[in-house]
Amino acid sequence: MALTAWGFIYTATGSDPNRETIVETPSCRSVFVGVDHPEQAIAVARRLVDGGAQLIELCGGFGPIWTARVIEEVRGAVPVGAVAYGIEGVDQVHALFA
Repeated sequence: MALTAWGFIYTATGSDPNRETIVETPSCRSVFVGVDHPEQAIAVARRLVDGGAQLIELCGGFGPIWTARVIEEVRGAVPVGAVAYGIEGVDQVHALFA
């Protein structure tokens, strides 16, 4: 089975979790959704799965706790992954979100 639909959830202050940005190629549909608060990702993940997403990726701002909660929420329907930053970028990422 080929990947034809996936979703990316990111955190950004002021984001509307009901607004989606869709990028389509001839073979794949990518849906990007911003959330203002990490807990909003739960409903977004459900919506993405119901909409046909075959996998979900989360931005690094979610961290392991919220990533685990999203994984629990989708109950194995699709794989859920999270962006991670190497040790060389930790201080820079911290400065952005501090």
